[in-house]
Amino acid sequence: MRASMNSRDRLALFAVASKLLQYPDEELVECLEPMEQVAAGLPAASRRQLVAFLAYLHSRPLLELQTAYTDTFDLRQRNCLHLTFSKTGDTRGRGMALWRFGDMYRRHGLSLQARELPDFLPALLELCVEVEIEPRQREIANPEPFDLLVQYRPEIHLLRLSLESDHSPYAALVAAIEAALPAVDAEVAAEARRLALEGPPREQVGIAPDFRWLAGEPPPCAGELPLDEAGMPLLEAGMPFGEDALEVRR
Repeated sequence: MRASMNSRDRLALFAVASKLLQYPDEELVECLEPMEQVAAGLPAASRRQLVAFLAYLHSRPLLELQTAYTDTFDLRQRNCLHLTFSKTGDTRGRGMALWRFGDMYRRHGLSLQARELPDFLPALLELCVEVEIEPRQREIANPEPFDLLVQYRPEIHLLRLSLESDHSPYAALVAAIEAALPAVDAEVAAEARRLALEGPPREQVGIAPDFRWLAGEPPPCAGELPLDEAGMPLLEAGMPFGEDALEVRR
């Protein structure tokens, strides 16, 4: 699988998206105009999505943007921005997955902010930019960040589907990122569907999120889901999730 976007446009997109996917603050609001200029020079697929998301940011006061971000990402684990979570949950197996990300940062001579996990999607997008802009100075023989984005392509696709089901403006931003990645093929779609139906492993620390939200069914009924032509669970507006889904069926 190869991405169709050229390296220059991909770097520009990732540089902007890495900022936009983080908690909005005054600094971000002040940078919207330069970001719009970057968006205007991108290929059509990413440009449309990014312009739509920037328009959303322009149309809301900062406090409302911050509340929406918290509601979208911090209070909904199925919208998790940490790429290893949907496959490993908070199990012990996640430690090795996080180590691989952390080792990549160390090999590239970079470090993360305190309390930031290395599989945080905005951080990985930023690393893609850092590595491709300054490979010689950092003495990197084989850059790996973009490879990890491709490896976690199903998780990113699933994130977009989740955001779309919530009618979240952030779905457009993730769609813009997807335009810079290899297209969703049958293998990626099948893995995204599996992650959605199975959810993170059950042996977790704390509350286990339920990624079967795409189906709107409790776990025992997951095999009876209606699917679309691509084999993905059908998405419906207002579809109940998790405990709400159980309540509906009582």
